[in-house]
Order: sequence, then structure tokens, then C-alpha cells
Amino acid sequence: MNIKWNFLILAILAASSIGSIGIFIAEKSLLGILAAIVVLCGIMGFGFTQKKKLREAGKL
Repeated sequence: MNIKWNFLILAILAASSIGSIGIFIAEKSLLGILAAIVVLCGIMGFGFTQKKKLREAGKL
């Protein structure tokens, strides 16, 4: 089994940003919620583009 460490790190970062959304909801911080959503979208977008590049190169 070959672990793709970059995708694992991106998944952990995405999960932690989802968790931070919940924390900011509990703190009732609208600015924190919006920042966490933007970070989540950035991480997910970067991960999907990396996966597409690897798939097109035949490495996935």
C-alpha cells in the first residue's frame, strides 16, 4: 500500500478547518466562520487540482 502523504496532509488540514468552523460557530464569531470556510475551499480546491494533475500524468 502506497500512502500519498501530500493528500493525507491536505485531508487532515481540511478536517481541521471543518472542525474550526464548528468551534467558531460555538463562539459565535462570524469572521472566524467565514475565514475557516475560505480556508476549507482553498485546501479542497488545491487538493482536487493536484489530483487532476496526477491523474492526467498517469501517476494515480
